[in-house]
Amino acid sequence: MSIDGAWRNGECLCHGVGRYAKLYMVGQGEQGMSQQLWDRARWALWIALLGGITYFFAFRSGVEGLPASIWKTTGVGFLALWAWLNARGGQHQHRWIAAILAFGAAGDFLLAEWGLIVGGATFATGHIIAIIFFARNRQRNIAALSRNAVILAVPLALLIAWRLAQGSEAALVGAALSYTLIVALMAASAWLSRFPTSTTGLGAMMFLVSDLFLFVGEGGALSRNISTLLVWPFYFGGQALIAWGVVRTLSREADRG
Repeated sequence: MSIDGAWRNGECLCHGVGRYAKLYMVGQGEQGMSQQLWDRARWALWIALLGGITYFFAFRSGVEGLPASIWKTTGVGFLALWAWLNARGGQHQHRWIAAILAFGAAGDFLLAEWGLIVGGATFATGHIIAIIFFARNRQRNIAALSRNAVILAVPLALLIAWRLAQGSEAALVGAALSYTLIVALMAASAWLSRFPTSTTGLGAMMFLVSDLFLFVGEGGALSRNISTLLVWPFYFGGQALIAWGVVRTLSREADRG
């Protein structure tokens, strides 16, 4: 595939992810004014989507340095703010998801400015918080087939990461496997939580896939020109869906008392 063709495919994918997220955000549940009642900071959500989607094109256009790092942070950063502003008095669950997203935003910035070790450690911290959060909100009754299929995603992700990391230094292989394990556990716990699989569960799996695309590109199994087109749409689209599913569920529950 040519670079021009990959660019066009990347544009279509980014538009598709953005459109999919928007459909969930405006089309599920009650319509009209009742849809807006639970959301107390829709402006922050729109800024997040604007920042996350436009960053993809800024990155592909060659924007670099500190401005690009700040731009990169706006998407998930404003998702974190949106989650925090939707917290009801005495309701701490929103602050959990806000903290998870804040670590993701910090990881975006630190990965660009300080490198893989600092950025990866920041992301890993957020994932560990997410695992605890989703475990506290696990779904009580889930089909055994669905549960087992999701659990199998963890060793499958580790196998893929190991195959792609082969040939690298032992320390790098260990770091890649450790990080993949944490992300895979986060994705599995999100899918098995009480939050909608069509948003939160799917978004967590998209996050995992984005990291695997990153490994595919770094390992040479796929052209880096193509893999970089896939990483950001899956990553930011995943974060947006995670945030939407959790915040919407918690806000509506709080409003019902």
